[in-house]
Amino acid sequence: MFKELHTMSCHKKSYITTPIYYVNDIAHIGHAYTTIIADTLARYSRMSGLDTFFLTGTDEHGQKIEEAAKSRGKSTQAYADEISATFKNLWDDFEISYDKFIRTTDEDHMKGVQKAFSIMHENGDIYKDTYKGHYCISCETFFPAIQLVDDEFCPECGKSTTIVEEESYFFKLSKYQDKLLQYYEDHPNFILPKSKRNEVIRFVEGGLQDLSITRTSFDWGVKLPEEMDDPKHVMYVWLDALMNYVTALGYGTDEANMDYWPARVQLIGKDILRFHAIYWPAFLMSLDLPLPTHIAAHGWWTRDGEKMSKSKGNVVNPREVADAYGLDNFRYFMLREVPFGGDGDFSQKALIDRINSDLGNDLGNLLNRLIGMSGKYFNGTVDSANVSKYYQSELDEVHAALDSLEPLLFDMQIHRYLEELWRPLTVANKAIDMYQPWTLMKEGKEEEAMALNGLIAAILAKVSIMLSPVMPAVCTKISNALHFTIDNDSWNSMVKEKKLLETFTLEKIDPLFPRIDEPLLEQAEPVDVKEKEQAPKKEATKEETKKEEGVALIGIDQFLQTSLKVGTVVEAEEVPKSKKLLLLQVDVGEEVPRQVVAGIKEWYSAEDMLNTQVCVVANLKPAKLMGLKSEGMLLAAKDENGLCMIRPEKPKTAGTPIG
Repeated sequence: MFKELHTMSCHKKSYITTPIYYVNDIAHIGHAYTTIIADTLARYSRMSGLDTFFLTGTDEHGQKIEEAAKSRGKSTQAYADEISATFKNLWDDFEISYDKFIRTTDEDHMKGVQKAFSIMHENGDIYKDTYKGHYCISCETFFPAIQLVDDEFCPECGKSTTIVEEESYFFKLSKYQDKLLQYYEDHPNFILPKSKRNEVIRFVEGGLQDLSITRTSFDWGVKLPEEMDDPKHVMYVWLDALMNYVTALGYGTDEANMDYWPARVQLIGKDILRFHAIYWPAFLMSLDLPLPTHIAAHGWWTRDGEKMSKSKGNVVNPREVADAYGLDNFRYFMLREVPFGGDGDFSQKALIDRINSDLGNDLGNLLNRLIGMSGKYFNGTVDSANVSKYYQSELDEVHAALDSLEPLLFDMQIHRYLEELWRPLTVANKAIDMYQPWTLMKEGKEEEAMALNGLIAAILAKVSIMLSPVMPAVCTKISNALHFTIDNDSWNSMVKEKKLLETFTLEKIDPLFPRIDEPLLEQAEPVDVKEKEQAPKKEATKEETKKEEGVALIGIDQFLQTSLKVGTVVEAEEVPKSKKLLLLQVDVGEEVPRQVVAGIKEWYSAEDMLNTQVCVVANLKPAKLMGLKSEGMLLAAKDENGLCMIRPEKPKTAGTPIG
């Protein structure tokens, strides 16, 4: 039986991982988001005294990589080297504090994967058989015929599948169905956010099929162990890739860092949840290794309310944003703007608002006020000796807020962590306005005015300590101005033991967050807008604008401005506390599904909608219903007999235009 997970109360080590990023393209904002979250957790873990290991890297095997290299006229290894380097260079430039950057082409990794294969085989969990099925190269996944669109197309990405029949080794995933369900029940926080846990449980309850884990139709992968004497097989990418989390620690080779396992948090995007919450735990159970504490799946990012795509020219380059607005500001925005697990929208307006308001007005201006007050009244000196005498209630409020933070961080409620961290800043700014140091000085209450300075300095110090995992460079500037160092000692003394700063003289520094009034990056202009501007304009005729029977007639050019597409519902659930709304994830042939909130619950259940096709108005501006973003509208007809969905007569490829 697999080993029981250690409790965090005695967990002196902290292992944080990102997924390993697939080297089919350069890093985008989604990759940056995952990595910044992981970096924040790792930095906090180190600051709080835990022996921390932070892993990231690249996934470099599989048929898709082999074909991408061939299309560019490069060797597969050279292509993988090139793309992997772009990820590593970006994380280095972003000062990501990883301890190891793993590549699945590393020799130690491949040895570890072969060791795992041997153990699974010895345990009776791997057998050889023949596989025949529809294979999607893009998704690296087999699909049964019943799931295909139009008998051919991948239900996930809409691309054409290939019928593959070949000898394969299989992993007995079905053997672990009941064990997985029991584990989910016993460990309700294993999958975060908890809404994703229900999705995984429903999938497993539907029945698990044994998993094909090798291929013979391409060579770019990890070969089977020599003792298997079967050189034509390479391991299927998901077995190879998932094992990186333990091979990075020495599994199958020197075992040097295996005492960091199990991982505390394994961060992923929601599109790879099934692999990490079902396949990965089953592999670990087979290997008799403990399971990670949390598998945490975040959402996707759009830009200005639209899906990002190269054709639209609106893909967010994280390096460009960080260079224009500042890396720490970018980090803060990403973590504060969206609840973990939900989809986020990047816009320069929202980023500028966060910088000017949260950072400039609340944090930066507070430091400026302290520098001004201490300089004017006390030649820059700050003495905390009498803070408790005059401002104990404010200190109590600050410490109560700080005490609530750590659980929020590791429950992946990072936006709430930052929201609660801003409460002490509110206390500080309110205290200045309420007690008015200029009035205290006029009244001869210098001791009380100095104590107020000490209170503000203490709040800034404590906030900068807890903010430093998110904004390390900015918080170092604050701590330098306040003459202390952010480390485990200051975390213990000022946050845990609630101590104040020793007497010091403030350093004057430039404003941390100069106000931004205009976007600093060129705004992306959608391709279809450019084409529309270049098209000859047609004068509207009276006939086209007249009304007939209360309905305005339109020209064909106006009709063609509406984008209608066939969509496949890939996820469906009820919206809590709503009698009318369903929350749907609809594949319309883009890189990721659209989230659509539909008022159809009175006529259709979530189960009715799942894996069915619908007609989607695809170019509506996003709207919010009960706080949920909706990125499209479904076509339906309603009369006295109720409502019915408008659907294609026959299954069509997701994203097929309707005209």
